Amino acid sequence: TGNWLLVCSVILLAHTAHGCPEKCLCYTASKTADCKNRGFTEIPAHLPPEIQILQLQNNRIWRINQNAFTATPLLKILDLSNNSLSSVAPGAFQKLRYLQVLNLTRNLIHYVENKTFSFLPHLKELDLSSNSIIRLPETFGNSTGNITLLSVKHNKLQKMERILLESLPNLKVVLFKDNPWQCNCNIFGLKLWLESFLYRGGISDGIICSAPGIRKGKDLLKVPYELFGACSLRTAHVHLASSHHQAPEPRSSPKHGHHEPGDGGRASCEPKARPRPASLRHAIATVVITGVVCGIVCLMMLAAAVYGCAYAAIAAKCHREPLAPGRPHGTAQEKEPLASASP
Repeated sequence: TGNWLLVCSVILLAHTAHGCPEKCLCYTASKTADCKNRGFTEIPAHLPPEIQILQLQNNRIWRINQNAFTATPLLKILDLSNNSLSSVAPGAFQKLRYLQVLNLTRNLIHYVENKTFSFLPHLKELDLSSNSIIRLPETFGNSTGNITLLSVKHNKLQKMERILLESLPNLKVVLFKDNPWQCNCNIFGLKLWLESFLYRGGISDGIICSAPGIRKGKDLLKVPYELFGACSLRTAHVHLASSHHQAPEPRSSPKHGHHEPGDGGRASCEPKARPRPASLRHAIATVVITGVVCGIVCLMMLAAAVYGCAYAAIAAKCHREPLAPGRPHGTAQEKEPLASASP
């Protein structure tokens, strides 16, 4: 019996170690490869093809090769937190069709390209928190509509495209905390989306403004709509200009004097003071015209009232005059009370 147990243990250990990188621990029962805290600078090779959980946190991985996960197509959970990734190439994860959880927290990522997470139809949780991300794309990629949790907290985001969030219809939780959000026209679309998201029962930690100064520290949802009154058309022009990557227009151009798309959206995103006098003039003119019309109507009503009163007085006088000749001095009976009342 003892020899049989020894043989079984050797077979089990050999099976467990089969196809596992030298510095990792692979567990057949849980289909897990534990490669954390091993000093890796790249995704280790020769991983067991049947693993579903890959733990690579606390290493020094600084890049992900295009075919890094070709040999592990069944991965469901990938933890790359606390590494040295500065960027992620589009298609780096495209072989992981069954991936459900992707943890990229505490890296050095500065930006995320369009379609970086394409072809991950089962991805549900994407954690990009605690990086140095300054911008996010308009889409994470094809087949990413099943994401239910997105975290971008503790980054350097000043704005976020509404179209990106609208491409994730199954979102339940979005975390925005600790970003230098610029609460100007560029974030107006995000404000509208967030209000709708919360109304539908979504969960969020909210967006706290860092600029401009008058809104610093305020909750974006509590910034009145009136402060974004001039944003809709202006934001559309800025978005159109940025989508075509046009060079800066000369400031003397008569057609684009108000928009100046070459400013990168910052100069034209805030409601400017220039258009306001025109609106103010229109408002004052409207008030003056309304006042004049009301005054004329009031004068006409007054004239009608005076004419009515005069007509009534004349009609009453004419009605009394025919009766006067019939009783010029009154009857004796009418005068008697007066005579008897005198001493």
